[in-house]
Amino acid sequence: MSDGAQFRQVSPVRLYQRIVEQIEQAIVRGDLKPGQRLPSERELVTQFGASRPTVREALRVLESDGLVRSRPGDPNGPEILPYSSAGLTKQMTRLVQFDNVSMAELISFRMILDGSASSLAARLRSEEELSAMERTIAVMSEAIEEGYEEFSKADVAFHEAVAVASRNSLIEVCNQVVRGAVLALISDKVAHAHNSAALMRESLRHHQEVLEAIRTGDGLAAARISRRKLYEYYAGYVPENERGPLLALVEDEES
Repeated sequence: MSDGAQFRQVSPVRLYQRIVEQIEQAIVRGDLKPGQRLPSERELVTQFGASRPTVREALRVLESDGLVRSRPGDPNGPEILPYSSAGLTKQMTRLVQFDNVSMAELISFRMILDGSASSLAARLRSEEELSAMERTIAVMSEAIEEGYEEFSKADVAFHEAVAVASRNSLIEVCNQVVRGAVLALISDKVAHAHNSAALMRESLRHHQEVLEAIRTGDGLAAARISRRKLYEYYAGYVPENERGPLLALVEDEES
């Protein structure tokens, strides 16, 4: 027997996983596009040569992953959905809730992403993109009187506008995911805080400062302000003995 080759034990793959893989690959190749329909369940059973329960399990997994949507009583096959970061946000939130990722790690990652997005936006943004940021700031200001839910929507729109201006689609996606996970974990606390309006006004000032740095094209200042303001806003949700990585990001920008 040769001593050169080393093999690993193989793991059985369930049939429904093979069906999921084929449909996923068809979506990636562009053979299936958002809005199109998969064949009916009966037709899928015939095409895959699998049982109805197996096909149903594959469709359940695809729907859970946000790739398809089935409507009760609809005789047509499931609809292919456009890409959404919602599934990633849910997984990121679960990682924190199950203690696989700490809140400190999540917020420090957001500080890194926001700082990078703001820095790039200051250098690369167009006048149209700057105007989009200014509009979201105006909406944030008006939304303080309406309540946290409306304010949060405008807040999200501002960060999305900054991420778009960064010219980096991965920053856009990661920002959506991490920001969504953070908000999912603390938004209820902010909304019901006795000083909720004061927190929103403080957040608005932070965003205005970042916007001004982006407007003047000062990428270093935009990144520094973004990270510092996120630290000031979110540090209170992190145990004091875990704030080291967050503080290091702020101190690094100031050195």
